[in-house]
Amino acid sequence: MLPRIGFKAELRVFSCRLVRNYSVTTRRKVWDSADEAVKDVKSGDILLSGGFGLCGTPETLITALSKRKGVTGLTAVSNNAGSGEGGLVKLLKSGQLERLMISYLGGNKYLEQMYLDGNMSLELVPQGTLVERMRAHASGIPAFFTPTGASTTVETGGIPIRFNAGGFKDGVKIQGNKKEFRVFNGKRYVMEPAIPGDVAFVHAWKADEAGNLVFRYVANNYNNVMARNAKLTIVEAEEIVPVGTLSPNSVHCPGIYVDRIVKCTESKQFEILATAPPPSANGEKDAKMEQSTRRRIARRAAQEIEDGFYVNLGVGIPTLVTEYLRRGIKIWLQSENGILGMGPFPSEDKADPDITNAGKETVTLLPGASVFDSADSFAMIRGGHVDVTMLGAMQVSGCGDIANFMIPGKLVKGIGGAMDLVSNPEKTKVIVAMEHCAKDGSPKILKECTLPLTGARTVSQIITDLAVFDVDRYNGELHLMEFAPYVTVDEIRAKTACDFIISKNLKQMQI
Repeated sequence: MLPRIGFKAELRVFSCRLVRNYSVTTRRKVWDSADEAVKDVKSGDILLSGGFGLCGTPETLITALSKRKGVTGLTAVSNNAGSGEGGLVKLLKSGQLERLMISYLGGNKYLEQMYLDGNMSLELVPQGTLVERMRAHASGIPAFFTPTGASTTVETGGIPIRFNAGGFKDGVKIQGNKKEFRVFNGKRYVMEPAIPGDVAFVHAWKADEAGNLVFRYVANNYNNVMARNAKLTIVEAEEIVPVGTLSPNSVHCPGIYVDRIVKCTESKQFEILATAPPPSANGEKDAKMEQSTRRRIARRAAQEIEDGFYVNLGVGIPTLVTEYLRRGIKIWLQSENGILGMGPFPSEDKADPDITNAGKETVTLLPGASVFDSADSFAMIRGGHVDVTMLGAMQVSGCGDIANFMIPGKLVKGIGGAMDLVSNPEKTKVIVAMEHCAKDGSPKILKECTLPLTGARTVSQIITDLAVFDVDRYNGELHLMEFAPYVTVDEIRAKTACDFIISKNLKQMQI
């Protein structure tokens, strides 16, 4: 009989076995070249491509795939298709993409024209829904219900995926996907299916040899979720470091999701290098500019913002609002690409391509700011954690409907984050800041919107150059609360294409 060893000796033996059995894997994930790493991408694959604009775009991997002309019929899923010659535009021009699932075209006229001419398939998806559909598949969830897009063309399938070969004028070849809806606690939700990826192209700041990833500032965006989704995840990293170099506290995406890593070789690009204007010689604002219509609207809209508010400001007039906040008012600006605590434009020497706003412009981060991925960003938006969201619009109805993302057959900017931003008006006040009339003089406040809706009965307040209206979303009533000092109520009525109630407390706008 063998002598019994002591407890401490047993513990030492167990520890040795633990180290031996649970040592770091020798499975090699680092590849020598991007060309080799993308060799298993097949024709017909669903390709998830990270990035927001050109921020965090996996340019090295996209460039490598664009050389493989025999790989065709791809479906690419991304926030947008790139800009200029950057991003997925390379695969479009090489004829390798058959279909795009994106949120926003923006100023990509090449892609817009291809779609309108019937030369490609395009499925527009609300930005928050798009990232959540990918997150759902990564989590083993086949579908989910969301308020985003309820009672709009997203629910009805009213946005065509593809036109016939002659383009818009020759009709629709592939209709949009109609969605199931349900009502929970009196509110309408649509069911969205998960998106499964065959391959994910991801851009990371740092990757260790085990596949753990760290993203830099807002380059996190879609990259984090996409890395977790696909059957084959390929990462291009600015730095590849040995195992043990990264602190476990700093890892955004664990290595279990990552299959291949290559060194990033393409340089970063600024999509829009926006910088702070130089101070005027006397420190005063331009008097003529201050009296412009847009700035009068922004000055009035700023009066709705209270100290400590969490605020999301859309493109256009809303972006001017921060210039007119009342003295002592400090707010937290949320940007849907992953910032809370966004600051002003930087000086040119401080501009960083990894710190951009939802309009792809370079910005700064204020003390106390935080950054996160797109899934977290839209969770706080849909969840009603933002106090106020302010948007521009093409049309608004008297009951609070808003249309601001497309003109069928003419203008296809894309949905972007707007449908998500107006999806919880019970908790987030939705304010429209816009000119009262279109460029041709026609009213933009209507009895019913004629353009595809961004949201149904979501707007609580309309601020224009002529008036301020409060919207009773539940009863479908519009109330005139304020009028500009240079117009009469009769003029406002003549330029408003729906009935409204004059408030007993009607007053003059302070602009």
